[in-house]
Amino acid sequence: MKRFLGFGSRKTFSHGVHPPEAKELTQAKAIRRLPFAPEFIIPLSQHTGAPARPIVREGQEVVRGEPIAEAGGFVSVPMHAPVSGVILKIGLARDVRGGMSPAIIVRQYPGASQEILYGTHVDVDTLAPAEIVKAVQNTGVVGLGGAAFPTHVKLAVPDNKRVDTIIVNGCECEPYLTTDHRIMLERAGDLFEGIRIVKRAMSAERVIIGVEHNKLDAVEHLRATKPAGLDVAIEVVEAKYPQGAEKMLSKALVNREVPSGKLPVDVGVAVFNVATLSQIGELLPRKQGLIERVVTVSGPSVSRPGNYLVALGTPLRFVLEQVGFDDPDAQFLFGGPMMGVSVGSVDVPVTKGVTGILVFPRGDSRLARDKKEFGCIKCGSCIQACPMHLNPSTLGLLAKKQEYDMMAEQYHLMDCFECGCCSYVCPSNIPLVQHFRVAKSVVRDRKVSAS
Repeated sequence: MKRFLGFGSRKTFSHGVHPPEAKELTQAKAIRRLPFAPEFIIPLSQHTGAPARPIVREGQEVVRGEPIAEAGGFVSVPMHAPVSGVILKIGLARDVRGGMSPAIIVRQYPGASQEILYGTHVDVDTLAPAEIVKAVQNTGVVGLGGAAFPTHVKLAVPDNKRVDTIIVNGCECEPYLTTDHRIMLERAGDLFEGIRIVKRAMSAERVIIGVEHNKLDAVEHLRATKPAGLDVAIEVVEAKYPQGAEKMLSKALVNREVPSGKLPVDVGVAVFNVATLSQIGELLPRKQGLIERVVTVSGPSVSRPGNYLVALGTPLRFVLEQVGFDDPDAQFLFGGPMMGVSVGSVDVPVTKGVTGILVFPRGDSRLARDKKEFGCIKCGSCIQACPMHLNPSTLGLLAKKQEYDMMAEQYHLMDCFECGCCSYVCPSNIPLVQHFRVAKSVVRDRKVSAS
């Protein structure tokens, strides 16, 4: 069977790392719906781009799925009510970075059935490509692999460019996370419908789903359930981090290398996550909005790890109560241990870009973030690990001297997509990727100030 599935010929990219997968806690657990919380926090900026603008008022009743905020521009998406209830407040709420951001607070009606009452049937086959792009924006769907980039923007290919190949990312290379794995097993029908829609919108010639070799049951299921007449190749790639990054997947599957400073569209490729396309396939034909997503909740401090369907805006505190958690000194991550964001408050909500919630005892050795830092010994491990073939060692030394412009101009700092491979392999525990995030932020601010 492994030979049949392509186990012996899996593709990959150069460099990268092999962290312990730690997926056994949840990979066999089917998706289950989490109960609805009493109140929901809907941040107006859950995506890359302009924040959404409220279109409701305090005290207004809303039904589940109803738009409550409109897109704030082309690179923006609307927000929808996750439950039937009342708008309690429009104001500031705690965000994942520790600050305060604009949000809409919704209190649910305890007696409501929470049926989705908003939406109508749409015959997608009658829509022109531009109408599909607009319809996808109206769903509020963004990149659900964690990037939260508005999906309709990626679908709107500039007139001077062309996408001939769509790559579907089924790798889920972050340790612990099994959200995409379960979606491929349980929601293949929605996934294939989403593929059909985006292929039509982009007039692409071919579609390839790339799945890592540690999910061969998903490969087998997708091949067995692929609709007749839908030309989609399903290929096995090596389980390696960061195999799911779009530039890595483009190189592995179609041998197209994205040049420095360019995007996959510049080499004729568009990459979409399986969860993103599954949501498009489910929502767009019903003209409904994104109000919930599948989230892996895992880690050594969780009593009932699993893959949960969570209404967007659900406070982290409520999620933890439902999954069995009893560690007041724990540390939390939104996302995986390699690229995830540390969460400082249990009062922040689950948003569109949250792929997983990981809970660890404070000081756990599986999270390298709290280890003592030593000086660089110039071992070269980070150079061997960097999938973008950068020189993290030199970049790290320049970052300590705040030579940010030199990092960008001579050492391709902005090509770093913050995968964290360099920090993972560093024997001196230097938080290289954190240094690069700061440096990139400074470079961007300087460009804005100079423009």
